[in-house]
Amino acid sequence: MNTLAPEFVTAVETKFADLETKAERFNAVAGTVEALEQEVIALKMIGAGGAGGGSIAKPEEKEHRKAFATFLRIGREEGLADLEAKALNTISGADGGFAVPELLDRNVQALLRDMGSLRSVANIVTIGGGEYKKLVNLRGTGAGWVGETDPRPETSSPKFAEIVPDMGEVYANPAVTQRMLDDAFFDAESWLAGEIAEEFALLENPSFVNGDGANKPSGFLNTTINTSADAVRTFGHLQMIKTGVAGGFTATTSSTNPVDDLIAVQHALKVPYRQNATWAMNTTTLERIRKFKDAEGNYIWRPGAEQGAPSLLLGYPVLELPDMPDVATNTFPIAFGDFRAGYTIVDRFGTRILRDPYSNKPYVHFYATKRVGGKLIDSNAIKLLATRT
Repeated sequence: MNTLAPEFVTAVETKFADLETKAERFNAVAGTVEALEQEVIALKMIGAGGAGGGSIAKPEEKEHRKAFATFLRIGREEGLADLEAKALNTISGADGGFAVPELLDRNVQALLRDMGSLRSVANIVTIGGGEYKKLVNLRGTGAGWVGETDPRPETSSPKFAEIVPDMGEVYANPAVTQRMLDDAFFDAESWLAGEIAEEFALLENPSFVNGDGANKPSGFLNTTINTSADAVRTFGHLQMIKTGVAGGFTATTSSTNPVDDLIAVQHALKVPYRQNATWAMNTTTLERIRKFKDAEGNYIWRPGAEQGAPSLLLGYPVLELPDMPDVATNTFPIAFGDFRAGYTIVDRFGTRILRDPYSNKPYVHFYATKRVGGKLIDSNAIKLLATRT
């Protein structure tokens, strides 16, 4: 019977040992590559969080972001609902879909604020339930002077009003090809955040200004507007200051100037509100205002001295709101006030996503929904300039 030479057996064993070593190295490298791929996905999602993205995420949040990124690209849903529940302390909605990870959702809100929305100056509240209620103190508490031993008569009690912002569901339905999603260099998370933010803004911004409150926010102009001062005006009604000119501003004469109209609006606002006040108008109105000059012929507009510094109108920043009315007869083209005190935007926590690769092949649609509300809270905090007699 033939036997293998000892040197041949030794050579085979050495070869197998070498192969085993190479296999172990390959598996280690493969594991490292896979780990790095997952870290890249996680870092992309963390980067989507803007200013808040630098914080250390919890392990369950990291797992949720990784699973959600996989869901966006290939539609894999296994385990995503459980990871979502652990990361967000919530469950999938009755209508299906998955909640966007918190950092990506935060990035959507940051983009909305950067798009010339009232969000940049208003009060924003995030809720977990169906609605938000706020009690507003209308003051009215009595007080008086008495001598040291005089009786203290009973004073009147403070009055409160309950404000419930009107809510509605805003949705977006951006689409992308599966080929783009398969591209490792395509940042699907950032693309989705940008698309959602843009489409949400197109619906939200008009509602924050002019919304009628029917399945949408109630805009701050959606109220009764009159000339009554704060002390006598009904709570919830806004005060307007008239220019005295139908469809225009005060004429420039030896004793008058259109700047007078802006000054009148400023001083109709109480001092505490003026500390954080902002002008709001559309770009057409702003162009007219920028051409106003004072008695010495100097432009009243003061551009920022440094890059990034806000340009000031009579000492206050200007927010361009495209949905503010144009200058015309009986309109309210300019608002001035502390919008953080005057208007509240309510976001229900979590943007939800449904992935649809079937309805419009070869495109993959992402149906995003979010509940948003808004309402005028303090009607003393905002004043309007009316171009009317």
